[in-house]
Amino acid sequence: MNRLTLHIILILLVPFVFFHVTATGQTHEKWKYLAKGVEYKIFYIDQLSETGDRKLHAVRVDPAQAKLKLLLASEHDKKLRTVAQWCKEYNLIAAINAGMYGTDYSTNVGYLRNGSYVQNKRWNNKYKSVLAFDPKKSGLPRVIMVDLDDPSAMERLTNYNAVVQNLRLIKGSGINVWKESEKKWSESAVGMDKEGRILFLFCRVPLTMWDFNERIKSLGLEVVSLMHMEGGHIASLSIRTRDITLDLAGGYENTIQLDSMNREQWPIPNIIGVQTR
Repeated sequence: MNRLTLHIILILLVPFVFFHVTATGQTHEKWKYLAKGVEYKIFYIDQLSETGDRKLHAVRVDPAQAKLKLLLASEHDKKLRTVAQWCKEYNLIAAINAGMYGTDYSTNVGYLRNGSYVQNKRWNNKYKSVLAFDPKKSGLPRVIMVDLDDPSAMERLTNYNAVVQNLRLIKGSGINVWKESEKKWSESAVGMDKEGRILFLFCRVPLTMWDFNERIKSLGLEVVSLMHMEGGHIASLSIRTRDITLDLAGGYENTIQLDSMNREQWPIPNIIGVQTR
């Protein structure tokens, strides 16, 4: 094959390759090993933000090989920390927001229990998604995500020590439950795939939640359940390993462009982290 022929073939292939990446959000990159049972990958979405950031970050956790840990300032020293600080002080591989919190800068807006410690005993009628882990007896899945409109939900949740209620994004059968809207923000979310693996997702690009859900469904992650953890400048995700140090912060909320300047994580009271077993 001569150089002219090769050049022509490359010209013909470039539009196809570009379309493939932007249409699916996929790249040929493999998942990066963080620790046993914990992987990390960057996807690229096809909508540019004002800063040109197209990245969607994903940490995937196999509960059989790594464990989730719920850390609450109200249960310890009442000190708010950035997600990066939570990782450093508690030896976490990765961590993300545990959910939105109230005006006391402490209490989760949805129900939250960590063992015998109950931070918020009230169930939020508008929040239909619950993440539960650390089972009380053997033989149960190490982590579950349930929809509260499932009749068996409450009974199943009594079998777990850590229970966190949040706003639902994708229903248990992979259904986008959000309506289209003009409101956009940076997003941190936690989901479960069909294999029972947990996903920490972070996207600085401002998207509507309907759009965010549809993009997540298109990435090949096979997400069956997804909950909102935080939006705007408080949305955070950190990774801490020997090879990777990453601290991400949201920067967009609706149409407030001043927030787009934010690059630093904000101190928060509640996080969900990952440790090796």
